Amino acid sequence: MVRRPLGNHHHGPDTLLVTSDTATQTDPVAEQTESLRKLIKSARFVLFDFDGPICRLFAGHSAEDVAQELVAWIEGMGLRELLTADERVNPDPHVVVRAVDRRRPASDLVFELERRLTQHELKAVATAMPTAYADPLIRTWAAVGARLAITTNNSARVADRYLRTRGLTECFAPHIYGRTQDLTLMKPNPHCLNRALNAMGADPSQALMIGDAPSDFEAAEEAGVAFLGYARNDRKEQSLRASGAAYTVSSLEQVLRLLRPAG
Repeated sequence: MVRRPLGNHHHGPDTLLVTSDTATQTDPVAEQTESLRKLIKSARFVLFDFDGPICRLFAGHSAEDVAQELVAWIEGMGLRELLTADERVNPDPHVVVRAVDRRRPASDLVFELERRLTQHELKAVATAMPTAYADPLIRTWAAVGARLAITTNNSARVADRYLRTRGLTECFAPHIYGRTQDLTLMKPNPHCLNRALNAMGADPSQALMIGDAPSDFEAAEEAGVAFLGYARNDRKEQSLRASGAAYTVSSLEQVLRLLRPAG
């Protein structure tokens, strides 16, 4: 994020005087902004993670409640031992489903858990909260000629349903790639990214992925795709930076501003 000057007085050496549209300055923030501008402007193919960069899927339908419901169902089947104590209280339903998949891979149990998770995700669409500036960013990127895809660990049906509620389907269709019944192919596996790239005939070097989790970054790295992290809070940013992400933004407004023509 660009740091603004505090006033018109003389600034000491610790103050960064930059504007977002100045490419001639030599300080690190201006260089970072210009590098980010080039990253965004050069992307011919943009792969969006879904839950995070496009919306908060569980804004009104608690992910923790979903995880607890899945755990209760597993315990009701007499299979409590399939989960560790930490996994039984983890608020992320993906953690629960993947843990069972590691211990009972490709089993009917896993298929049923994935089905139940998908049903919860579909219900969550009704109360999902759009990420600020996501809709205009998507429309603008499509309008300037980039080809867009969804690459998510959520169900593709869920992403498709949400996009329909926002009138965004045409910006992505048919390139919506989500979780399959083979849970080993979820990110950080680059499977969904590679499906998108192959279907669009995209050179990975001309593609950019926008995600909010280390698994997104790792999948992009594996697929040979540039990565931009969306970090809506400090915890997210620290996690992305620790994973190796070179570029993060705290708001998609920053991306939209750099994408739009100056003036």
